[in-house]
Amino acid sequence: MTGTFQLAACAEMLWQDKPIAWRAAKLHEMGFGVGLWNWPGWDLGALEKTGANFTIMNGYLEGRLADDEGAETLLKSARETVQIGKRLGVDRLNLHGTGLGDGGIPIWQHDVTTGAMWLKARDTLNRICDLAEQECVVFTLENLNFIDHPGCPFGSTGDVLALVSSIDRPQLRINLDLYHTQIGEGDLIRWCEKCLPFVGEVQVADNPGRCEPGTGEINYQGVARALSKLGYSGPVGMEAFAQGDEVAALEAFRAAFTL
Repeated sequence: MTGTFQLAACAEMLWQDKPIAWRAAKLHEMGFGVGLWNWPGWDLGALEKTGANFTIMNGYLEGRLADDEGAETLLKSARETVQIGKRLGVDRLNLHGTGLGDGGIPIWQHDVTTGAMWLKARDTLNRICDLAEQECVVFTLENLNFIDHPGCPFGSTGDVLALVSSIDRPQLRINLDLYHTQIGEGDLIRWCEKCLPFVGEVQVADNPGRCEPGTGEINYQGVARALSKLGYSGPVGMEAFAQGDEVAALEAFRAAFTL
C-alpha cells in the first residue's frame, strides 16, 4: 500500500539560507505539503505564487490559554492570523498552551496547572472554536516536551488529549508531535491510539537531534505501520532539521511513511 499518508514538511527548518517562498516551492516540487510557523516577515504574495498546499501554520502570534489577559490577547491574535491562513489556504492553525519566545522557551511558564487554569483554558479553547466555526477554519493544539519548552502549561500529550477531548468540537484537533511525545512520555504507538479520534495532524522528528527519521532512536517505519493499521490516513508533517542534505532527509522521511 502506498500513498497512505498526506506528507508535508516544515519549510522553516530546511534550507534556512533560502527565502521562504523558495523553500515552499521546492517542497511543492518534491510532492510535499508545506508547514510554516509565524507569518510576519514572509512575502505572502510570493508564497501564494508557489501553488503549494500549506498544511499548517501557527494560529496566533501572542497570548495564552489559562488567564484572562492572555486569553484576550490570544483571541485577538488568532482573529488576525486566521485571515492570513485563509489567504494562503492553510489547512490547520496551530496553538500551544502559551506563546513561545526565543529558542522555543515558553513566555509564560508554570510548573503546576491549577484547576482554575484548566477551566480557563477550556473556556478559551471553546472561544477559539467559536471563531473557527465562524471563519470555517480548523485549529490544532500541539503537545510540547519539557526539555525544549520548560514550564509550558498544558504541554504534555496527556494534557492536550484531555483538553481537546473534553471540548470535543470538530474545530479543534490535536497536533500530535511524536518527537515531543518521545521525550515526554515515550510509548508512541499507544499514544497514537489514545489520541487518534481527535488527531488533526501527526508531526515527526527523530530523537535525539530533532532530525529526519532514521537519525535517532525512533522506529518510524513501525509507527507508520501502526498508524495505518489504526486507520489513520491523514497528514504527517516532518517538523525536523536535516542532518545533512535536505533532499536526502526528505526522501528518508518519505520512505519511512510509504507503506
